[in-house]
Amino acid sequence: MGNNLSRREFIGALGAAGITVGLASVMGRPTTVSKTPNVVFVTGDDEYRSEVSMPMIAKILEKKHRFKCTVVYAVDPATGKQNPKYQQNIEGLNALKEADLAVFFLRYRALPDEQLKLILDYVNSGRPIVGLRTSTHTFRYPKGHKNAKYNTGFGIKVFGQKWITHEGGKYGTRVLSALKDHPIMRGIAQEFWVRSWLYNVIPLHGDCVTLALGYATDIDRGPVNPKDKHPHRNVIGTPNPIAWTKTYKGAKVFYTSLGHLKDFEVESARRLLINGIYWALGREIPNGGANADIQGR
Repeated sequence: MGNNLSRREFIGALGAAGITVGLASVMGRPTTVSKTPNVVFVTGDDEYRSEVSMPMIAKILEKKHRFKCTVVYAVDPATGKQNPKYQQNIEGLNALKEADLAVFFLRYRALPDEQLKLILDYVNSGRPIVGLRTSTHTFRYPKGHKNAKYNTGFGIKVFGQKWITHEGGKYGTRVLSALKDHPIMRGIAQEFWVRSWLYNVIPLHGDCVTLALGYATDIDRGPVNPKDKHPHRNVIGTPNPIAWTKTYKGAKVFYTSLGHLKDFEVESARRLLINGIYWALGREIPNGGANADIQGR
């Protein structure tokens, strides 16, 4: 894509890239949840500090929305301490049995069978699912292992894509709303910048509906200057979806490839995730979007 890309040119490029921006929301199977939704966050990504960002989101849900939240972590059994680099153990996955919704932020896990089963039992139960960034490549079992089929199959089937490539850590991502009338996009800025480098995910698999798109841009470009007459310069590569909905086993699924710790300094990024949780639970999203205020500010 060339420099000085206008919004019209940007949207026109989507069709050429084969990206579908639908007008229908994914409804899925009706979800019955308790008055106080029970949300379980499953962390363990060893790159983006999900063990820090997901408790922050859980705290917002508890304090601002009166949800019940549980966060489970990767733990090294040799020390009994949290260690996201330890890929063979996540403590507390039994919490998924009672969850109304699960949020997954995992990367390259090789969990024992009993823990894998708890995750598979949840996603196959028809209950709503939310995934962030590296959850497209949740598992990495050795070649020839009986569970190696989940290395790519889990991401494609549950979230609509596997790990392909990304544009590289020297870039950030400009996010542009693609389906502004969808409830999840309520209160989300039409355009904002995040630190996450763009994931290449085209083509998506299944009944995915793209909500927002991103394009890689120079990291030192930073957030949009409202006075800039050419805010789309320095575009690198092809625009890709960064947030979408789909269904799996009749359940609502929301996924976003955002997830860098600094992304959650941006209100629209926090709200996008919280709105996605609301939508997946079948709860009404306020017109201005869900409250995404950080506690203590």
